[in-house]
Amino acid sequence: MKPERKARMDAVLHLRQPDLVVVLENVEDPHNIGAVMRSADSVGVQDIYVINTIIDPNEYRGKRSAASAEKWLDIHHFDTVADCITELKNKGFQIWATHLGVAAAEIYSVDFTQPIALVFGSERQGLSNELLNYCDGNFIIPQVGMIQSLNISVACAISLYEAFRQRQAKGLYGTNHFETEREAAIRSNWGKQYEH
Repeated sequence: MKPERKARMDAVLHLRQPDLVVVLENVEDPHNIGAVMRSADSVGVQDIYVINTIIDPNEYRGKRSAASAEKWLDIHHFDTVADCITELKNKGFQIWATHLGVAAAEIYSVDFTQPIALVFGSERQGLSNELLNYCDGNFIIPQVGMIQSLNISVACAISLYEAFRQRQAKGLYGTNHFETEREAAIRSNWGKQYEH
């Protein structure tokens, strides 16, 4: 590997945020999944959790909207909500949803510097009641237009950039957060991607 590529890989890996993850439940449009991946990569998210019984995971790989972001991310697939949430809870994540509920907080009042999993639901149905029952909190993105919803990839990007703002202000970027074994695995996988 060329020294410039290795330096780039090291710099990006150093900024990754392992305690900020995205969960997608039954998102149907592969382009939306791809766009979420691209936004996630841009703010240092390494892990995307996909709960999906609707589409084949291979359908969103290589989509133009992903701009090959999936090569640099770890995608975890689950067939059930319970299995996904159990894994996240065992890792110490708070689960926060974007859902127009009565108890929803404004996005700007949520602490995105804690270990947090941001969950987003399908384009037509939103989040399932099962998943909502597992959530520790719920937030909304303020809007003043006639339409009171955003495309899932847009809502995710706004949420991730608020997390980026808060984490940057707290100095969480620029400190390596990965355990040695995990960092070595990511580095090895990225090295293979550079070879292609």
